[in-house]
Amino acid sequence: MATRTRYAPDRGLSVRMTATMFLLGLVFVAFVALIIGLMGAAHASAGAIIFVALLFGGGSAFISLFYSDKIALAAAGAREVSPQQAPELHAIVDRLCALADMDKPRVAIAPASMPNAFATGRNSKNSVLCVTEGMLNRLDNEELEGVLAHELSHVAHKDVQVMTYASLLAIVAGLLVRFAFYSELFGGGRRMGGNNNSQAALLIPLIMLVSALVYAISFLLIRMLSRYRELAADRSGALLTGNPAALISALRKVSDGMARIPTKDLRSAEPLNAFYFAPALKPNGQSLANIFSTHPSLQKRIEELVKIQRQLNQATPGDR
Repeated sequence: MATRTRYAPDRGLSVRMTATMFLLGLVFVAFVALIIGLMGAAHASAGAIIFVALLFGGGSAFISLFYSDKIALAAAGAREVSPQQAPELHAIVDRLCALADMDKPRVAIAPASMPNAFATGRNSKNSVLCVTEGMLNRLDNEELEGVLAHELSHVAHKDVQVMTYASLLAIVAGLLVRFAFYSELFGGGRRMGGNNNSQAALLIPLIMLVSALVYAISFLLIRMLSRYRELAADRSGALLTGNPAALISALRKVSDGMARIPTKDLRSAEPLNAFYFAPALKPNGQSLANIFSTHPSLQKRIEELVKIQRQLNQATPGDR
């Protein structure tokens, strides 16, 4: 899924992405087939409901994909900056884009004290890279370079596209059950007489139960894919700069910086967690809550980067 850049390919990423998307597709097809089977005998317009759900879900995904940069910048309260306004930041981005052989994104700064960064956009020509003032104030240039290399990897590997396509299945499933529910609640039951009324009364909770199960499975698969993509971005960024230690240091500083931010401010930033370098609110330790997180634990990320550091230390200068 990577574009033509010098970011290191990741076979593990491709395998996991393909497997997860395949599983999501199976879940969705099974869900649609089950809904048609359940509603077929009691509702003549089941096909129309599915079509409308697909239409609305597709429209939502289209808006998310093509306007993700504008939506994210507005949510973060960020402003785009020129090379004259932020020369050091632009210099780092210029160097990384040259190393990766990719188009330079627009550069923005968010006026938040929380140390974080994100990159979004459907491709490298329509992307934006945003850094908070808290990140700029807390990290040195090498650490910042590691973070930005991580974020640019998301753009190079078209992560926004992949996650949008994956999320589409859950969006459509959620819309489908809502439309089916209200159709039966306000129309279906009244159009059916006799025993069909009791069928409709049983059908609605059954559809809701199936939908809840499908949504839960889709949600967990999407979060699993998101966590691996973060690890892949860490790996790609560290290999591009050749300096995993700087990224490890940045992760630790960002984690420490998060702990000093008021919980109220972290909660207000939580909607952008899927975009951020590190989540604004995250589970601590190896708890069950980690499976619901968009990012791997700090410990897991550092462990993987230490492995890369060892590999680079073992390589000869000619291999790098």
